[in-house]
Amino acid sequence: MINYDHIMVRFGELNTKGKNKKEFIKTLANNIKAALKEWPNLTLENRYDHIYVGLNDTPYQEVMERLQEVSGIHALSLVYRCEKDVNAMKENAQALIREEEGKTFKVKVKRGDKTFPLISDEITRIVAGHILRNSPDLKVDVHNPDILLSIEVRQEASYIFTKTVLGAGGYPLGVGGRTMHMLSGGIDSPVAAYLMMRRGVSIECIHFASPPYTQMGVIYKLEDLLKVLNKYQPRIRLHIVPFTKIQEAIYDNAPESYCITLMRRMMFRLADALTKRRNCPIISSGESIGQVASQTIQSMHVINAVTNTPVIRPLATTDKVEIIKISKKIGTFDISIRPYEDCCTIFTPKAPKTMPHLDEVEALEKKWDYESLIKDALNNIEVKIISLEENKDELL
Repeated sequence: MINYDHIMVRFGELNTKGKNKKEFIKTLANNIKAALKEWPNLTLENRYDHIYVGLNDTPYQEVMERLQEVSGIHALSLVYRCEKDVNAMKENAQALIREEEGKTFKVKVKRGDKTFPLISDEITRIVAGHILRNSPDLKVDVHNPDILLSIEVRQEASYIFTKTVLGAGGYPLGVGGRTMHMLSGGIDSPVAAYLMMRRGVSIECIHFASPPYTQMGVIYKLEDLLKVLNKYQPRIRLHIVPFTKIQEAIYDNAPESYCITLMRRMMFRLADALTKRRNCPIISSGESIGQVASQTIQSMHVINAVTNTPVIRPLATTDKVEIIKISKKIGTFDISIRPYEDCCTIFTPKAPKTMPHLDEVEALEKKWDYESLIKDALNNIEVKIISLEENKDELL
């Protein structure tokens, strides 16, 4: 019986990074180390094309599942490491294939070490021939095999495997800088946060609370959402901004149809100020073009006019069905649909402007001193740190 002894971590997109690749791999290795902290027997070995996780008799199933949540990993192969000797390869390949179910197989060889005396085709023929002679129930099928047995010959050893699963893809968390992410508690914004982290961007979150119109249940909901997202970033800072006075001033001084536009402009002003305070060079949000009145192209143009900070909208062209699919995949959907509404939902007008005009909005804002209200809100932000306790000092 073969005891798999390593997990081969494949980089995928990282292989395109040229001179930055070494730094990206270092960051990925640190993130893997943090993610696997609960398994002290595991070891990590960095190489230019792969990272190897040594299992040292640790059961591999949970380790593989955890690694699938680490951004920057393209795929994972459960491998057996053996000597760079063709006899060792064919014997271990035979032992491994006995444990697989199927009637047909294919051997695929990649010779990464070009100094090895046999080329890939020669190794393939030798190993496949040995399996056929010793496994009379198996036949070769090069097009659609039941079992794909792979061998990679590298500088340090040979690796034999049949099991490969996809990872999260993207870039290692932290290589893309940081964003101030606007988190509402609905379905979209947690998905957008996940997609930002998947591209290597660490997040801080900003939420706009309007007690007594909104309930504490919204905050608990946010905490639970961020605990799910802790799988991808073990420590997340949440800034809760008191927004009640600003909302009340808007409704006292503007037509109802313009209130959502004005609210969003105030939110972006607050997020912009917080990016400067926290040294986050961008803002991100869960907006999707045309989904609601404030997310038409014209609305986003008018709302965005209050800031020069780049605003990233990873869901901009994603429809609701796709967003829900991702939210279920990452485990945020059931939390997002809890019946606790945020300030935008509670204060939604009956007929909001879908084509607001910038000059009209700016004229409305001159009717009251919103700058002092924004300053007051910034001075009274509540900060919560949501973290995996065992990893709370990692990554950020």
